[in-house]
Amino acid sequence: MVDQGTPFLPKPTWVKAPLIALSFDYEGTEVRASDPMRRVFASTAHGAMSIDREQSAENHARAVLESLGATELECLEHYTAPASADYLIQPDGDAHTLCAFTAYAVPQLQRLGWRVTIDPDYPWQVVNEGQWYADVDDTRDGGREQSTWFSLELGIELDGQRINLLPPLLDMLDRASSLRALLNRRKCIAVPIDEKRYVAIKPQRMRILLDVLLELYEGPQQDARLHFSEYAAAGLLRLDEIFGDNAQSLSWSDGAGVRQRAQTRSAVQSIRAPSGLFATLRPYQQEGLEWLQHLRCQDLGGILADDMGLGKTLQTIAHLLCEHSGRAEHPSLVVAPTSLVYNWQREIAKFAPSLRTCAFVGNRRHRLYPRLDRYDVVLTSYPLLVRDLDQLKEQSFHLLILDEAQTIKNSRSQTRRAAVALDAQHRLCLSGTPLENNLGELWSLFDFVMPGMLGSAADFRERFRAPIEKNQDSARLGVLRQRVAPYILRRIKEEVARDLPPKTEIVRPVELRGDQRELYESIRLAAHDHVRAIIAQRGISRSTIAVLDALMKLRQVCCDPRLVKVGAARQIANTAKLDLLMEMVPLQLQQGRRILIFSQFTTMLKLIGRELSDAGINYVSLTGATADRQAQVDAFQNGVVDVFLISLKAGGTGLNLTRADTVIHYDPWWNPAAQSQATDRAYRIGQKRPVFVYKLIVAGSVEERMLQLQQQKQRLADGILAGTQTALDDETIDTLFAPLGG
Repeated sequence: MVDQGTPFLPKPTWVKAPLIALSFDYEGTEVRASDPMRRVFASTAHGAMSIDREQSAENHARAVLESLGATELECLEHYTAPASADYLIQPDGDAHTLCAFTAYAVPQLQRLGWRVTIDPDYPWQVVNEGQWYADVDDTRDGGREQSTWFSLELGIELDGQRINLLPPLLDMLDRASSLRALLNRRKCIAVPIDEKRYVAIKPQRMRILLDVLLELYEGPQQDARLHFSEYAAAGLLRLDEIFGDNAQSLSWSDGAGVRQRAQTRSAVQSIRAPSGLFATLRPYQQEGLEWLQHLRCQDLGGILADDMGLGKTLQTIAHLLCEHSGRAEHPSLVVAPTSLVYNWQREIAKFAPSLRTCAFVGNRRHRLYPRLDRYDVVLTSYPLLVRDLDQLKEQSFHLLILDEAQTIKNSRSQTRRAAVALDAQHRLCLSGTPLENNLGELWSLFDFVMPGMLGSAADFRERFRAPIEKNQDSARLGVLRQRVAPYILRRIKEEVARDLPPKTEIVRPVELRGDQRELYESIRLAAHDHVRAIIAQRGISRSTIAVLDALMKLRQVCCDPRLVKVGAARQIANTAKLDLLMEMVPLQLQQGRRILIFSQFTTMLKLIGRELSDAGINYVSLTGATADRQAQVDAFQNGVVDVFLISLKAGGTGLNLTRADTVIHYDPWWNPAAQSQATDRAYRIGQKRPVFVYKLIVAGSVEERMLQLQQQKQRLADGILAGTQTALDDETIDTLFAPLGG
């Protein structure tokens, strides 16, 4: 009778895949599965006996083996194997597939009572994970400044010997193109120990493990240990997640106390709002203050990136008040756009009058140089920061705060270089739009607040920008989000300001007809041909200005033909979008609504203003050329007029227009963040009425396609947080210059 099947895994010789020899035990006599004889002659204590083979039991055993992935060699035409083999396992399988059979099929067979013998030279042997260990050490790299560096060894203990698994794991990270497919495996991922042995790790555990290593990974390593900066140390805390609550499954050796430091950095303490603050902080603003204080206590920089209108200025003033209540030895410097310097002065006087503040602006500012240490807060503008850098570098500051910090998004700009050159103990960025166009802008801000945290610009481009922006690598995106999360605080209105009324966004398309449509098509054809010729001559990377210039002409036709400086445009009376606007505005005013109208083109605002005047509608306007900015704001806020015309650039910062409840974007722009900033002039704390946002676009035109590009950029920003110009390629250019309505 059949005892049990006994598979044998010999050393593969003719085919590079596992081979199985299957035999059956009849009273101590083994019979190969491939043996054709129907009876077995066995020697027993009672003498020789003849036993009929039990075909049904043998067939059942075969079925069990085949259900686990083995294929009978007789069924394969293109494989030649030794006569001793009966089955082949996954002939096209890789190490992960073959080790999965060893790790899962063999134990199942043994539980069913099978005897399994594995050849000592079998090249896909799987060892038990057993006890994991993590060894953290303090190390310093003379080439890396401004941060402490550590090293990690991670592996398993096998037969009393430590086996470091970091080299093969890091090799997997270096071959990241196959990482996503690797993590999608259902059974196991094989990590090699030597030429014949592997550790089989479940994909769920492996996914977290590689996430942690990606977070710590700083590029090619010098030795068999993983070297990482203190900014990435929080990733160590996630290693415990991999092994659950069983403390015996991962033993730690951390003489440097890195994990404890990481835990301390992640724990924000509750504090009271400072005395002398003439405002009641909302709960999320109190949390923001505690976060700012936590960063300062840990000697860290950060980015306060709350949505527009949630009170970044107030939270920062409360932070300044805490710091200058006996702790700060030097003044703090706030750098803001020129138009906001006096707004900061007014807000500090309103909410924290005890702070000694000076506006370091104007022709007489040089008299203040010897007396800056007498003040708590010094306010200046970005242009003056560049102009007066030599003098400001000589002054030590306690806090260096950049308002509308996206101003330094260009890492090569004079403004950013000037900001980096200042001497400050703590650095803070304020920006509702820390990422407008690409991840390079985020790097620029973080390299200012915490130099080295994201590596050099070249390292960051290789590790994050290229994989995320070009390949949509979700694993790298997750790693970057984990890395920056402790140092960037981003809340949106819908989450924390639930008392704000609803905001409704509406896209209003309009069709071009007649002469205006013909003008668009004629300019489009000529511009596309011109752009293609320039790209052929210079290459796409050196043709950006020509492309944007051609696109601007198309956008101007969409707005109003009178914006286009060609003779044919002057004869065209059709202005489809302006006609739509002049239908909308009177109806909105009849409903008691108060309107902001934004356009990138100041000439367009003049044309709109002329139409409003002809219709008997009073308005005020704000552009870069406006002399008395505050007078225009006051006229609107006090109800003198109900329509405010604002250029997109001039109105992007420093305006609180909560009396408005309707926002009209006359023409879209590349940068969705710039339009959101403009919208948030009205949709901010203090708004009591529902806000309606209208985006006027010409259907099927370059404007509609720009909205699609905006959505792509917004997805990138959202991925990190929870245009100067868009990146152009051949496909994008052909899309933008496609025929009207195509």
